[in-house]
Amino acid sequence: MSSIGEIVSSTILWASLSTGVVLMPGTLIAYLLARYNFWGKNIVSTLTSLPLVLPPTAVGFLLLQTFADDGLLGKLGLDVLLTWKAVVIACGVMSFPLVIRTARVSFESVNPRLEQMARTLGYSSWQTFFTVTLPLASRGLLASAVLGFTRAMGEFGATVILAGNIPGRTQTLSSAIYSAQQAGNEEQANGLLLIALAVGFLAVFLAEKLSTPKQEVTRR
Repeated sequence: MSSIGEIVSSTILWASLSTGVVLMPGTLIAYLLARYNFWGKNIVSTLTSLPLVLPPTAVGFLLLQTFADDGLLGKLGLDVLLTWKAVVIACGVMSFPLVIRTARVSFESVNPRLEQMARTLGYSSWQTFFTVTLPLASRGLLASAVLGFTRAMGEFGATVILAGNIPGRTQTLSSAIYSAQQAGNEEQANGLLLIALAVGFLAVFLAEKLSTPKQEVTRR
């Protein structure tokens, strides 16, 4: 079994990569859902939220069928199964809905009138998005990244099915806790558990702080 340091560093790296992969598309989808009405909007919202309600093992099984040799993407010759890439994909898929939902709330909290004022001043849609909407929603978007990262770090079910639990290769913090407990290594299991609790607490605390609007100081 790998050392605690190796397990934690690998998990942080994979969680960071998965968060980076889903952050941009998740933010764009969240903006579309928050600001536009279009045919199939409810379908898009439902599909992107499915991993939140499906058992992680079910998501992992769907990914396994997709990336297997006879699967839709497996036929393209992608070498994903039982590799670190499978960890990143599984973690990204499971954290994707959380990123979208948090980012969507952030965009919905931005006053549309401010965007309309920018448009009347000659700003294009993209200029308005980058100069007005994005800065005003930045705290909430950062919170979505933090929550997505934390969800990726804690992912287990989908990751185990798609990437396995191979020490030094695809073993994550959550799967290492499971392996240590099954092997009777209570010391390592407790050490990894404390790290998971600390990371989870700090992430949720930071996300709460970022999600709380700044109080404006009024002068009398």
